[in-house]
Amino acid sequence: MPVGQAPGRNATVIGCVGSKEKAKIAMANGCDYPVFYREDNIAERVREITHGKGVPVVYDGMGQETFAASLDCLRPFGVMVSYGNITGQVEPFAPKILAPKGSLYVTRPTLATHVSTRELLVEGAERLIDVVSKGIVKNNVNQSYALKDTAQAHRDIEARKTTGSTVLLP
Repeated sequence: MPVGQAPGRNATVIGCVGSKEKAKIAMANGCDYPVFYREDNIAERVREITHGKGVPVVYDGMGQETFAASLDCLRPFGVMVSYGNITGQVEPFAPKILAPKGSLYVTRPTLATHVSTRELLVEGAERLIDVVSKGIVKNNVNQSYALKDTAQAHRDIEARKTTGSTVLLP
């Protein structure tokens, strides 16, 4: 089992964080190696952690600011899951850049696709409930806002002032 790997989990987690406070939160929630995306060269740090191999998969919720580095973290035949754009939309790119980086794959999933049928919705919900009930995934509600303060909640999320889940209350 790799250093830092949690029992019952078949992955070592390397996570990008923006501050020491968020690194502590990430580590408390299963991140083995926080990488400071504002300070570190992400790809170099990941290559250092993986002894030059790179990672089999990257989940990138940041978008524009980390897209190129995320691709450079992958090992051959790696998969990049681009699911967010906190730092801006990823610019269109030529798929031919994936070949010399190791025959990479890029995907952009959407919630709508994953819940497009009742069968998919139920399967996904059951899987989520299973990992949450086993403690594999934590659901930390760290802040809540009154429904009338929805605009402020969005501003705080966009300004990266929040951590974990944010809940709107009636």
